[in-house]
Amino acid sequence: MRFSLSRKRFKDLSEQEVLALAISSEEDDARIYRGYAEHLRNDFPSSSTIFDEMAAEEDGHRQMLIDLHQERFGQVIPLIRREHVSGFYARRPVWLVENLALDTIRSEAQAMESEAARFYHAAAARTSDAKTRKLLGDLAAAEAGHQNTAKQLEAKHLDDDSRNSEDETAKRKFLLTWIQPGLAGLMDGSVSTLAPIFATAFATQDTWTTFLVGVAASVGAGISMGFTEAASDDGELSGRGSPIKRGIASGVMTTLGGLGHALPYLITDFWTATIIAFVVVFVELWAIAWIQNRYMNTPFFRAAFQVVLGGALVFGAGVLIGSG
Repeated sequence: MRFSLSRKRFKDLSEQEVLALAISSEEDDARIYRGYAEHLRNDFPSSSTIFDEMAAEEDGHRQMLIDLHQERFGQVIPLIRREHVSGFYARRPVWLVENLALDTIRSEAQAMESEAARFYHAAAARTSDAKTRKLLGDLAAAEAGHQNTAKQLEAKHLDDDSRNSEDETAKRKFLLTWIQPGLAGLMDGSVSTLAPIFATAFATQDTWTTFLVGVAASVGAGISMGFTEAASDDGELSGRGSPIKRGIASGVMTTLGGLGHALPYLITDFWTATIIAFVVVFVELWAIAWIQNRYMNTPFFRAAFQVVLGGALVFGAGVLIGSG
């Protein structure tokens, strides 16, 4: 394990090292912006253009810093990066861009510029050397200028229509990748496990046996639904997003839907456990109706009628089979 003690403290850096650190930071930020732009290019072209131009701005500032270094210290720039300096602000790993939503990426970009500006201001305030203080102040001003540039680029490329269109696209991707498969899993887990759980409960009136059957049914259904969802569509043509994400959403929610009314059977008293399981089922079914209404624009009472009716039929079948 590497501790911060193995890294150099910022206050111990020479002016040349501070300048080299600024150069490498500008280069890293430009790469991050280009990664954002490439990730957004197909679905969010206006935002992609913004990040392309922000990357170009970072390249321009980096070149200015390189020119200054060459003028003051020569051609050889020391190799020093953020991870070499204790307490220097960090950046989110670029590969995580695949997991970031549009609004999160926008927020990350704003945070990148403000973090850099704050750091340079704080560093300048702690410096007594006039030249170093001026250098850090110039860097802080450059980062503050980046923030203004980002706002100008957003105003240029992202009008209300473009923003609304991209927001709608982001919402649709979120619904198709997470909400829809998660809702399908929750419905399947909550409804399909009713019959085996309550059939076992009324057939045996043994809470531990019922619990084991419930867990087995829930986990089995979750694995099955997760793999089925992931294998059914790679998301390339349908635009439904990553099959892994959809499989996780479907599998996890299926398992949780079944476990909800299986867990009460950890209670040893049969009727107490069964009554609590009834209440949990009722809550699950109404939660499904609420999600359908909230995210899928299904009229609430129609969603409630469909879900409650289906759940009641499966529940009744389980009770009849178990009591027979």
